[in-house]
Amino acid sequence: KYLPRPGILSILNVCGMAAVWQQVLAVDARYNAYRTPTFPQFRTQYIRRRSQLLRENAKCGFEPGLRRQYLRLRGQLLALRYGPLSEQSSFRASSVRSSRTTLDRMEDFEEDPRGQGARGHRRSVSRGSYQLQAQMNRAVYDERPPGALVPTSVAEASRAMAGDTTLSENYAFAGMHHIFDQHVDSAVPRLQFANDDKHLLACCSLDGTLSIMTLSTTPPSVKVVLKGHAGPVTDFAWSLSNDIIVSTSKDGTLRIWNTEDGRCIREVRDPEASELLCCTFQPMNNNLTVVSRYMEYLCSVLQVGNTKHLLQVVNISTGKKVKGGSSKLTGRVLSMSFDAPGRILWAGDDRGSIFSFLFDMATGKLTKAKRLVVSEGSPICSISARSWISREARDPSLLINACVNKLLLYRVVDNEGTLQLKRSFPIKHASQPLHSIFCPLMSFRQGACVVTGSEDACVYFFDVERNTKAIVNKLQGHGGPVLDVSFNCDESLLASADSTGMVIIWRREQK
Repeated sequence: KYLPRPGILSILNVCGMAAVWQQVLAVDARYNAYRTPTFPQFRTQYIRRRSQLLRENAKCGFEPGLRRQYLRLRGQLLALRYGPLSEQSSFRASSVRSSRTTLDRMEDFEEDPRGQGARGHRRSVSRGSYQLQAQMNRAVYDERPPGALVPTSVAEASRAMAGDTTLSENYAFAGMHHIFDQHVDSAVPRLQFANDDKHLLACCSLDGTLSIMTLSTTPPSVKVVLKGHAGPVTDFAWSLSNDIIVSTSKDGTLRIWNTEDGRCIREVRDPEASELLCCTFQPMNNNLTVVSRYMEYLCSVLQVGNTKHLLQVVNISTGKKVKGGSSKLTGRVLSMSFDAPGRILWAGDDRGSIFSFLFDMATGKLTKAKRLVVSEGSPICSISARSWISREARDPSLLINACVNKLLLYRVVDNEGTLQLKRSFPIKHASQPLHSIFCPLMSFRQGACVVTGSEDACVYFFDVERNTKAIVNKLQGHGGPVLDVSFNCDESLLASADSTGMVIIWRREQK
């Protein structure tokens, strides 16, 4: 049902797609949001299968005339079937929204049912190990000129999809779209746009509440306030389907909220009333989102007294801890992040160490693998994982905020989560719990960018491939240290939160 027509495949076999499969995939991705609109999980399955077929057929040479003929024919068929796209922005707002996660993961997964573990959880096949994956990813680009990492000829399709603009133009955020101050005088440590959504934003506050805001109204407004925690809310996470939010608090409870009406669905109390410091969902295959709510795992940090620091896996459908899903660490865990397939979990503590854990998809068991001391005594405030930074820089990477006045970018070198420092960027960060992010669409852009908060009340954009003068943009407007930043799915809006409780929504400069 989701495979290209035989006539199309015959042309593929004739011309070969060694240097063209990205362009072909781009054509399909433009129309991906129109396929099976009531079953978006099938759209990601289609693109993943499409990518696999194109790679399998990219073994022989190609003739430019046949390549142009195929692309033209493919575009005509899609236009006849789904109608012409209204504007370029419709691709950015819709197609990428449905396919961004898949494009980030398609190097890690196979459609072969043998690549699935028990209970329908998907696991990465053996050849998807980080070391082998990075070698395979880089092999295609070995012919590039020395030092000419960005751009390359292979990235032409990606640049065309992004408008063929420079990195500075891509991230020319210039104006404030809106300012929220419902948490004024209480720090907002975390904020995050909903998954694959342009206008739904949530944040948590040390005043004990969470807010869900909608940016689609004029003016933007607070949709619902989540009340119930008796202490500061330290962290939260959206479910993949955005229908629930899980939050942790220093009151020793984990709460599950309905995002539509703000109702607390379940409260899970720590038996020893320990502070809960952070949480994250175990990432699931989009095809399983309908049933995943009954099988989702949530990792939360439990702090018990001063000597017992635990990482605990909880089944949120039952509220019970998973057997074998706990591990003791040397310090309080302040940050966590899974890799895209959900096989490796990294956790950073307040003593400057990052631990990697192997996660068993079938049982939820955690196995400690590696430890890296970033800087003794410097808290690891934020960890963000990415399968690859851009189409030209395809190493699995980790972005780290530690209290060393630097933003750190690490390369993942093996399938046990071993880290190797790639480069660092200077920022003011000595004591506050700052966070940073990878830009969601950087794999389609010329170059690659990361964004971070800073204690000097600014938001910084850094080009990860620029050796000197790496700052691409700098946003000023906050009255205190910027604690967290978040992009919406098409990068048209950026949200930032600070220690005074102010949330600023920045808009991209329109050309």
